[in-house]
This record gives sequence, C-alpha cells and structure tokens, in this order.
Amino acid sequence: MIYLRKAEPKDISEIMKLIQEARLFLAASGSDQWQGAYPALADIERDLLLSQGHVLVSGDKIAAYASVIAGEEPAYSKMTQGSWSNSSRDYVTIHRIAASKAFRGQHLTQFLFSNIFNLMAAKGYRDFRVDTHPANLIMQHIFEREGFVKRGLVDINGVRIAYQKELV
Repeated sequence: MIYLRKAEPKDISEIMKLIQEARLFLAASGSDQWQGAYPALADIERDLLLSQGHVLVSGDKIAAYASVIAGEEPAYSKMTQGSWSNSSRDYVTIHRIAASKAFRGQHLTQFLFSNIFNLMAAKGYRDFRVDTHPANLIMQHIFEREGFVKRGLVDINGVRIAYQKELV
C-alpha cells in the first residue's frame, strides 16, 4: 500500500535521512543544490508545525517527503524570463521534495504528486507551482512527466526554474 499522510514529529529523523540522501545524490549529479545548510532541521520542524510536511509511505517505510504550502510563495512574485499563466495568489507550492534511495527507480514521485493533487484539489486548489535548480535534470524530468509546464526563472537561494500545473 502506498499513501500520503501528514508528517509527524516521530518522522523527523527519517525525513532528515532522506534530505541527506538527496544532498549526496545532487552532489554526485553535479548540482550545488542543497549543498549548504538548507533544508535544515529547523525547516522541517517548521513544516510540521505549520502542518505542511507530508510523507509518502510505501508498505511501512517512509519513501518520500514534501512540503505542501497553500497560498502565495513570495519568491514566486518576481519571475524573470517568463510568467505564470495567471496572477492568482491562491495556489499550492510544493517544496523540499526528497525521496529515499531505497525506492529510487520505482517512480514513487508519481504517487507523491498524484496524492498531493488529490489532497489539495479536495480543498479547492487547482494551481500547483514548483521550482528546481537548473542542474537538477532529474527533477526537471519528473516535473515535466507530471504535467508541469516551465514558466520562467525565480530566485530562491539562487536561480531556479519555475514550473506550473493547473488541474482542469
């Protein structure tokens, strides 16, 4: 069974393990994304405090983590080399996506995004936005596979490629 649930304090050590695995994976792929302190333990603790942290569970193991944030992302208001398809501030941003290396190659990000879309669509959201480092080709591929459209560039700890998906 694969499902999405809110992250809980008992999950923090496993989430931080996923973050560390993602750091190593990104470094090995030539990206400097996540090579500093971000995302730090405080970022994950804040996600949980604000009920934004979610884990994808496969069987009895945490397979992935994402922060799901409803409402405006301030950095997204200053896009260059493109624009969002609408000027709405009523959208969902998905940040801090990390998947366990134990599940790599199993396409669990499809389940992650599908569950996030279902969860937030049930709350009335249809507009989803994400970003990634220009060197993170794998995440770019995942976003495009999930139907996100490249919209432009935003500055979040450096230049990031911004994507948008609107549900019908």
